[in-house]
Amino acid sequence: MIRKAFLSISVLVLLINGFVVGQSAPKQPAVPVIFDTDMGPDYDDVGAIAMLHAFADDGQATILATIASTNYPKVTQVLSVLNTYFNRPNIPIGVPKGNAIGDKDTQHWSDTITARYPHRILSNNDVPEAVALYRQILTKQPDHSVTIITVGFLTNLANLLDSKPDKYSTLGGKELVSLKVRHLVSMAGKFPGGREYNVFRDTPSSKKVFTNWPTQILMSGFEIGEKIHSGLPLTRNKAIQHSPVKDVFSISIPKSKEDKDGRMSWDQTAVLVGVQGYAPYYTVKTGRLVMNVDGSNGWNSAGKGHSYLVVRRPIAEVETLINKLMQHQPQKRTPGN
Repeated sequence: MIRKAFLSISVLVLLINGFVVGQSAPKQPAVPVIFDTDMGPDYDDVGAIAMLHAFADDGQATILATIASTNYPKVTQVLSVLNTYFNRPNIPIGVPKGNAIGDKDTQHWSDTITARYPHRILSNNDVPEAVALYRQILTKQPDHSVTIITVGFLTNLANLLDSKPDKYSTLGGKELVSLKVRHLVSMAGKFPGGREYNVFRDTPSSKKVFTNWPTQILMSGFEIGEKIHSGLPLTRNKAIQHSPVKDVFSISIPKSKEDKDGRMSWDQTAVLVGVQGYAPYYTVKTGRLVMNVDGSNGWNSAGKGHSYLVVRRPIAEVETLINKLMQHQPQKRTPGN
């Protein structure tokens, strides 16, 4: 998530299961993605959205919308900066406008990139309410086609489940999700049990989603991204200039001792498996996430409908891939593409 340095996953040469990836693998249809993010409390989201645009430029994903799950004043401007940088300024952006978490970036990079880079969104008031945008986008998609990748709080998804029929659809929220969504991929939880920020920060919404969501849910847990460090190759790449993605990591990495080897890469793993699937880097454990009163989670192995990632390939392989994708540079495209 480079033009010169970018290696498409379809041409990344790795010996996997006895064959070499890179030998004209069949082209799969682009995955239609709604990206739901708490862009700001952490900055791995920035690496994740860079990866998503890299996949889109490679024909592996279609970005239907980028929707914030937090509502601090600059969040939609930040999304607009990043979409504009990757030459997709018209991707729909949404934000929760009722009660929502307002956590913002603690490294203060949003001020820098919104001042330095062009963006058409100047205020959260300039974009639709998150659930309204979800309903508008989902209604227009083929049945059972959309992948939702959420790397933040589950506020929007809980509100979507509760939503009523409106001008976009005669279906209630749960019925609309069941009809239009293929699956949900979430950076959430800690497995087989623990207390993770995206889950406990809005515990009521997390409980509602994990109890009532009608499609399969695949989770990349805290323990997956914790071991993967990203950003240093990007910050050291002198060929990349005037990049908001590089700026965010250059500003933020030096501010924390725990990031000396690069930022932990929770959200990037969700984008990776959301677009490409979990193989060959991971297997999955199936069952059902169980919410505890304090916002922590457990796991019921006898349950159904949920799964979480389990490491299969060496972590260094995924780390190398994520760092390459994050260095992807914008591609020119004709209007409308």
